[in-house]
This record gives sequence, structure tokens and C-alpha cells, in this order.
Amino acid sequence: MKTSYKNIYTVLKINRFIVLAVVICALGSSAFSGWIVYDIHKKALNSAFAINTDGTVIPLKWVVQKENFKVEALAHLELFHSYFYNIDASNYEKNLEKALWLGNSSVDNLYRQKKADGVYNRLLQYSLIQKVLSIESQLDLKIEPYQFQTTTIFEINRGTVVDTYELVSTGNLIVVDRNYPKNTHGLLITNYFENTLKKISDETRKE
Repeated sequence: MKTSYKNIYTVLKINRFIVLAVVICALGSSAFSGWIVYDIHKKALNSAFAINTDGTVIPLKWVVQKENFKVEALAHLELFHSYFYNIDASNYEKNLEKALWLGNSSVDNLYRQKKADGVYNRLLQYSLIQKVLSIESQLDLKIEPYQFQTTTIFEINRGTVVDTYELVSTGNLIVVDRNYPKNTHGLLITNYFENTLKKISDETRKE
């Protein structure tokens, strides 16, 4: 003869089974979702996306971005040296302000030292024109901070006399947040140092 107690036990067993089934399904669903997220993240590490001019999405590989990084780093160094050394009485304040956004305190300290030495006063007093002729940089991209060495050839026009100089400078590059338009490459020059500065003749340049 069945009693109400047996019916209660039967209901409890069914409820327990349902609860266990729900828990197992939830755990399985969570595990599957976690795997999907991991797979997407793994694929995302190898790909990035850009928007084309017609609005289409273009996948980019990180390998390509690594190659582009060298291009950006060289462009950053060329931009900095151009701003910092390609100056005259009319543009030096504007150019130096732009250059200071591309480097850290080591660049600022060099700027202050030059200012204290009267470099920019002479620029104004004698209407000097300092023009960059070429900028060549070598990079070591094995590990951050990335070391560089740059050779800058520039001339100083004193009106009747034009002298040409070769400057070799070194430093490091670190990755920072991009700042449009002040630091579009997202790189910062650190430990900047002017190693050698020598006057060169036209014959030396031709060689």
C-alpha cells in the first residue's frame, strides 16, 4: 500500500535529479563558453582590424604590425630629430615644443641645457638657419626599451658662411599611448644623449 511519504520521497528524488541536471548543464555551458572566449582571444592575438576607405573591415596580422612598428619607430625618430634640429629664428619655439612631446625628461634636460648655453639666443641674435640634411637611424627591436643610434647631418647658415655638422645621438624608445596629434606614433624617446658632434667638409660628405 502506497503512502503519502513514499510520494514525497519520489518527488524529492525527481527534484534532486532535476537540480543535478541543471547544475551539470550550467557547468558544461560555462566550460564551453570559457573555451569559446579563450579561442576568440587566441585568434585576436594574431589578428587586428582596420577600416578601409570604403568602410570594409580589413584583418591585419600581428606579424605585419611588428614590421610596421619598425617603420613607425624610424618615422618617430626622424620626426623628433627634424623638429629638434631643423630650426631657425621663426620656427624654433614651435618645433621644439613639438619635439618635447616625443621624448621624456632626458630631451627636456638637453633643451634646457642648450637654452642655458645661449644656443637659441644666438639663433635669434644672428638670424641663423639650422637645416637638417639627412637623418639615419639604427634600431635594436629585440627587447623593450628599444635602443637606437641616429646620425643627423645638418648645416648652419650664417649668411656668408655655411657649415655642415654630423651629430651622432643615442637613446631608447618605449611604447606609450598614442596622442593625436602630439604623439601619433605612440612612442617616447628616453635616455637621449648627444654622443659626438663634428664639423664635416663638402669633400667628406661626397665620399
